[in-house]
Amino acid sequence: MQNTGTRTPATTPTHCPYCALQCGMNLTPVEGGTVEVSERTDFPVNRGALCGKGRTAAAVLAPGARLTSPLVRSGDGALVPAGWDEALDRIAGNLERTRARYGADALGVFGGGGLTNEKAYALGKFARVVLGTSQIDYNGRFCMSSAAAAGTRAFGLDRGLPFPLEDVPRTGCVILVGSNPAETMPPSLRYFTELRENGGTLIVVDPRRTKTAEQADLHLAPRPGTDLALALGMLHLVIAEGRVDEAYVEERTSGWEEARAAAMAHWPEYVERITGVSVPELREAVRLFCAPEAAMVLTARGPEQQAKGTDTVGAWINLCLATGRAGRPLSGYGCLTGQGNGQGGREHGQKADQLPGYRKLTDPAARRHVAEVWGVDPDALPGPGRSAYELLDALGTDVRSLLVMGSNPVVSAPRAAHVEGRLRSLDFLAVCDVVLSETAELADVVLPVTQWAEETGTTTSLEGRVLLRRRAITPPDGVRGDLEVLHGLAGRLGVEKGFPTDPEEVFEELRRASAGGPADYSGIDYRRLAEENGVFWPCPAQPAADDTHTADPGTGTDTRTGTGTGSGSGSGSGRDMSTETGTGSGMYTDTGTASGMSTDTGSGSTDAGIGRDPRAATGTGSGMSTETGSGGSDSGDSDSSSDAGAGLRVAPHPGTPRLFLDRFATDDGRARFAPVTHRPSAEEPDDEYPVLLTTGRVVSQYQSGAQTRRVAELNAAAPGPFVELHPRLAARLGAADGDPLAVVSRRGRAVAPARITTGIRPDTVFMPFHWPGEGRANTLTNPALDPTSRMPEFKVCAVRVETVTS
Repeated sequence: MQNTGTRTPATTPTHCPYCALQCGMNLTPVEGGTVEVSERTDFPVNRGALCGKGRTAAAVLAPGARLTSPLVRSGDGALVPAGWDEALDRIAGNLERTRARYGADALGVFGGGGLTNEKAYALGKFARVVLGTSQIDYNGRFCMSSAAAAGTRAFGLDRGLPFPLEDVPRTGCVILVGSNPAETMPPSLRYFTELRENGGTLIVVDPRRTKTAEQADLHLAPRPGTDLALALGMLHLVIAEGRVDEAYVEERTSGWEEARAAAMAHWPEYVERITGVSVPELREAVRLFCAPEAAMVLTARGPEQQAKGTDTVGAWINLCLATGRAGRPLSGYGCLTGQGNGQGGREHGQKADQLPGYRKLTDPAARRHVAEVWGVDPDALPGPGRSAYELLDALGTDVRSLLVMGSNPVVSAPRAAHVEGRLRSLDFLAVCDVVLSETAELADVVLPVTQWAEETGTTTSLEGRVLLRRRAITPPDGVRGDLEVLHGLAGRLGVEKGFPTDPEEVFEELRRASAGGPADYSGIDYRRLAEENGVFWPCPAQPAADDTHTADPGTGTDTRTGTGTGSGSGSGSGRDMSTETGTGSGMYTDTGTASGMSTDTGSGSTDAGIGRDPRAATGTGSGMSTETGSGGSDSGDSDSSSDAGAGLRVAPHPGTPRLFLDRFATDDGRARFAPVTHRPSAEEPDDEYPVLLTTGRVVSQYQSGAQTRRVAELNAAAPGPFVELHPRLAARLGAADGDPLAVVSRRGRAVAPARITTGIRPDTVFMPFHWPGEGRANTLTNPALDPTSRMPEFKVCAVRVETVTS
């Protein structure tokens, strides 16, 4: 009998399980073990708005849509129900036998960007401490790894957005590169609508005239794979037209001369030949971007999912730096993260080369710190392993057994038919998922795990805002949480301690492991997240009032002195933006609760606002609200201050909504230009494959579709794949709308109906990637890797298009 228990209070505030906006929603239990989703207006990012995926998210909780029992592969090859002990024993036994025969690195772990911070942290720890393997990566490598690499290279720190979304409508111009938020995260579109209503301009760079591009003041439609040349051409014009902010470049950057020389080799007419964007359009884009005092560049998968994605993003960052549009109020470069916990998922250890707190696995100090938290010898921690595609490509040869948690690479990986073959060649495959995905169908053991409404945990949104998802209902009988899975496996593999099942206990350990790292969560706890509607990282734990906290060099965490005093400027109810100062290697600007730095004597209280006025407060207190006498500190809705001596309290660190306003997180505090030049895509069209393929999402499906394809309302809106092509190409093929077309690359063939539109370039076709089977777009895509980020080239490959006869 299904356990459909409920929770008190009846309505639970939480967040959507899908994209990185992490929209707020309320859940109310209803009969049948599911919940009713309703708007939650107190969360500032979506203000109650939900897209169709969010509104229908509860449908996947229904028993008919999800797994409710472990499955094991029987002797006749079928997956059959089994008990939990049998399933866990089978997994542990196979992992142990593989390790004994082939060594620890024959064990692989593949995680997901939808896992909570607690799960991602525990999974990385499980791989390195229990299994002893270096072979762990996750599907977030396919999301924004190029942007992360470019941001770290330029700024010394990677956080998707270095400012909150509320800044977007208040800037003067936004260049949106390779992003279609109208379909991928619809509630965010209002920020761009408000930008234009406020007199700002929107430039959209996309080879398709998407619903987002239709809202733009200027739409640039470059040939797929040429975003790097486009950015360099714009920078060339900035230089030629005398629009460089020379003072800013001199004071806050390094490497300008090399980057300048590289850009000057990309004159406008040359760039027009490469991209197809006309010189007048290039000049107009530069004029619109440079005219206002403040401007932003935001990228998404379009420029990032390329074999030169890191350099492409670096070129757009160069444009920001040359014009003084980074590390200033209402300006900067940002990346629109895709997956629900794509940001937090790469910060805490499931990425091949990282330890919790966004520490480098190759850094001896980082290894010592994390090993101490874990209670292991630093030398026992394995080194960096293979990146996601390289790990999948090694299955069945170097990697013999694989544990997959929260990912469906059969649909989502490039060269997907090959990856499916590698999965089939494994000695052993175990999958933890909420549904029987295409990858789970290949497994030897499938474990049914809890969903977002049935568990508590944290995620980190595209803004860098750490959020608390709350459990609203109990899961059905036969379903367990991922933390319970790791606890059960660790015990069976000889590690009895260190893998608790309580998510808050895991988060407390994560706080300690992240302390002092670039992504420092040590000042965040569940109570603060519940009371403050999320906290932006970095948020270090405040020292006692008579202590001095000094960060490790290069961590991006500032130095703060406990007993300092400060002064603030600004008017209104504490609505100033407080700028921290100190001697650490990375300086940040703190806004939000308790963001004013003030000294209060007597019986008054300090109440800090939300930091909407980009004016700086400076002092030696560095974000600490210090009170003497009988006063109390009020930080938002909670009294989070800690006693630090008689009558002296130190408020918690307020979190960091806005980064880099004083200095960048590099050793010298300067942003670094990247001397990049255009180069062709890994696969250019030729006589045999004369057309370019690009891929993406549609509004009513999500990622590999494993969950959304089980929702009737969403399937009615987006029932299957299609091939979008221009009328001129359709005429050459003799194809009509709805006719089946075959798209063929060097890696395989996909078939889907034609969708003819003038909103795409004549030399390009588009396919969404949410479906398996003969319409699987990733059968075609190219696994050529970026040399830095190891991102595959999903966004451009050479194909031919053929009509299909029945």
